[in-house]
Amino acid sequence: MIRDRVKRLLQALVRRQTQVRFDDLARPAPVSREFGWDRGTPIDRGYIEQFLTAHHERLHGRVLELGEARYTPRFAPNAASSEVLHVEPGHGLVGDLTCPETLPTAAFDAVICTQVLGMIYEVAAAVAGLHHIVAPGGYVLATVSGIAQVSRHDAERWGDYWRFTEASLRRLFAPFDDVEIESYGNVAAAVALLQGVAIEDLPDMRVLASRDRDYPVTLGVCAVKR
Repeated sequence: MIRDRVKRLLQALVRRQTQVRFDDLARPAPVSREFGWDRGTPIDRGYIEQFLTAHHERLHGRVLELGEARYTPRFAPNAASSEVLHVEPGHGLVGDLTCPETLPTAAFDAVICTQVLGMIYEVAAAVAGLHHIVAPGGYVLATVSGIAQVSRHDAERWGDYWRFTEASLRRLFAPFDDVEIESYGNVAAAVALLQGVAIEDLPDMRVLASRDRDYPVTLGVCAVKR
C-alpha cells in the first residue's frame, strides 16, 4: 500500500538523521520516545511476532483480538470468523475484560491479547475475563512487557500500570488448565528497547536471538481452557 511505503520512507529518513551509537550508554535522553515506531519496528514487536509465529496453529475457528485487528489477518488468515473487542465503541465488540457481564460467554476458540494486560489496573479480573470469553478447548495467546518504558500514549488515555515476570503470570493465569510461558529478550535487547532503538537500527540481528530469562523484554503466555 502507498501509505505503508510512505511510512517506511519516513522511518528510513529518521534513521539517517539520527544515527545510533551503541557505545554510548550514558546518554540521558533516549533515541526515541516512541519505542522506535518512528524509526521502524520496535524491539518488543519483533518478539511478539516470534511468539505468534510459534503458536499460530492455535489460531483457528472463531478468533477474537483485543484492541485492534493488528495480528489476526497475518497469523489467523483461515479463521472461520474474527472479531475485535475494545472498551470503547466504534472498534467492533464493546466490552470490558474486568466486567464479565459485558462479555460474551465461551464465544471464541482463540483470543489474541498483545500488550493489553499491562494497561488494566484490575489485571487479575482481566485474566478472569479472558477465561470467561474463551470456549472450552480454546486458547488465549497473550503477550506482556517484562521490561519497557512507560507508554505515554496509553498512560494518558487509560493507564500503564504493570510489568510482569514468569512467576506473576503463572499466578495470574491459574484459572486456566494448561499454561506455557515463554521469555524473550536479553540485556542488549532490553537496553535497545529502552533507548527506542528499532530492529532496523541493529547492527546484528543475532542480538534478538539470545534469550536470558533474567532480562525478560517480552513474555508470551499460551493458556488453554479445558
